[in-house]
Amino acid sequence: MSTQFNKVHPALKHAGYSATTLLPGEDSVAFETLHRDLVAEFTPLGALEEDIVADIARLTWRKQNLQTFRIAELAKERHRTIQYEKVPGEPFLLFEHGIDPDVAREGYRAAEEQARQELGDTYKLIDIGEPATIDGLMKELDIKERLDGLISKCLKQLLMVWASSPSRQRPLRGRCRKFPAPEKQADTKTHRPRDEVRAGSKPASS
Repeated sequence: MSTQFNKVHPALKHAGYSATTLLPGEDSVAFETLHRDLVAEFTPLGALEEDIVADIARLTWRKQNLQTFRIAELAKERHRTIQYEKVPGEPFLLFEHGIDPDVAREGYRAAEEQARQELGDTYKLIDIGEPATIDGLMKELDIKERLDGLISKCLKQLLMVWASSPSRQRPLRGRCRKFPAPEKQADTKTHRPRDEVRAGSKPASS
């Protein structure tokens, strides 16, 4: 029996976003083109190689689009300014400032509406929170580095098991990639193959 969730908690609404993948406002078509180009360049074979190339695509994309974090920071600054214009003071000091809670609530609602209209799609960078920050990126890269280290450790253990047990060795299927044999380079003056020139053969007299 399957369970359906009709409502998603606000904290989970943007869980699909990641600092190392596409962020709101970025070009998904350009990212897919980059990924396809890298696949064509490295021709990965198997799940592990495909995962490595996918990592290269994500990291290259993030390197090329670091300005997204700056855009997010500017959007947050503008959002804070709009909030302060509607409700002066820090939220946790409203009572000390003598601001009526209902008035503050209406002010924040109006601030959010103005920010959404003014910032447009950029507002989503505020909405997703940490993934649109440099700190979020660094945390994610740190976790990824740890996971890659554990995967590498598992691969080394697997190779050791295969090496110690010949019956468990695995053939490298499809690993022999054929490349066209290089053509013999001709001497530019006599138009004869280099091996003939090196052998000291004389050109035929005309």
